Amino acid sequence: MIKILHTADWHLGKRLQDFSRMEEQKLVLEEIIQIAYDQEVDLVLLAGDIFDTFNPSHEAVELLYKTLRRLSKNGERPIIAISGNHDSTQFVEAPDPLAREMGIFFYSRYDSVISTGKLDNGIEILNSESGFMEIKLPKHAEPIRIILAPYANEVLLKTYLGEEDREAELRNILAAKWHDLADRYCDESGINLFAGHFFFVKEGEKPEPEPESERPILHVGGAQALYTSNIPAQIQYAALGHLHRYHAVSKSPFPVVYSSSPLAYSFSEADQEKRVVIIQAEANKEVSYEAIPLQEGRPLFRKRFENLADTLAWLEENPYCFVEITFATEHAIDAATRKAIMKAHDGIVNLIPEILHIKGQESLSLKVEDLGKDMVTLFKMYYKSEKGQDPNAELIDIFKEVISQNEDL
Repeated sequence: MIKILHTADWHLGKRLQDFSRMEEQKLVLEEIIQIAYDQEVDLVLLAGDIFDTFNPSHEAVELLYKTLRRLSKNGERPIIAISGNHDSTQFVEAPDPLAREMGIFFYSRYDSVISTGKLDNGIEILNSESGFMEIKLPKHAEPIRIILAPYANEVLLKTYLGEEDREAELRNILAAKWHDLADRYCDESGINLFAGHFFFVKEGEKPEPEPESERPILHVGGAQALYTSNIPAQIQYAALGHLHRYHAVSKSPFPVVYSSSPLAYSFSEADQEKRVVIIQAEANKEVSYEAIPLQEGRPLFRKRFENLADTLAWLEENPYCFVEITFATEHAIDAATRKAIMKAHDGIVNLIPEILHIKGQESLSLKVEDLGKDMVTLFKMYYKSEKGQDPNAELIDIFKEVISQNEDL
């Protein structure tokens, strides 16, 4: 029996508006390391979005390398890390030659081929080609085959997978590649895995929304999502990254699982329990898997209050969190109230006024979802809530001019 830890979407260096999450990331990665040791894990799969930006900070890079060194047990426990749509392919693969000696394998480019051979730590790469590796661990007889599917945009697909028809569907290009690899390498004598960073759904089902903190996957050729049926039938477990909520997209004929991000990175994730997944696998058998909740990090809350006393009481009772507050008021939040709220807590990310319905007028309440509207529309809503009438054309033109000048700064 081989034990595997599946994690994804670390987003190292991620901020929540003006708030750094670095200290929380250090804590939760320490928790993941401890889980790997407690569970006596043999292999780690990190399914993309390692960093939050293409050019991560020095602190984020240092945190990654220190974490992976310890997570790998100084080279005894191999780690397979693929890139996501937030990662720079060149940056992720840059340390690979040195990291490989520690049993850490970075994979982000579809034309990359991991070198075969035996490392000093006893880990052996038996077979390798573009998008695939077969690895053997010193204490286990069964080889582990992994189809590697890092995020690929249209340019990468055309360059590395030989796409000639720009209208060809993304799912067809990738599915053909994966099925070819599985047919040639993934027989019943080894453990067959898939590690990918894409937006997967079961064919015929409506996709769930991508999280607010996640850049939407760039869809190519009209393919809004990949289907779980695009993953070859020989696979025993598909370890996915991209969606930040833990869930199994499909459980049959094999589990297709998003492990979740280790922290809540936007208020759309406020009610999610973050996890890592422990998989137990043997050749030619169904895997068993367990999601282990993560405890570290500040929880995120969206709260609505109608008076200052209730607001301050809740903030005092919940000091360790980030919160987005909607405050109901007849007019704008006055300076004294705003100051009292902001002074009461160090984790207030947004303070949103909800202008209550004024008798005799249509509802002018400003809701959280209204924040996605354009500036002119929001200005009209605000003006009517304050003055009881629509702004005239001259005033709107002045407002547009102010916006234009700010954009040019």
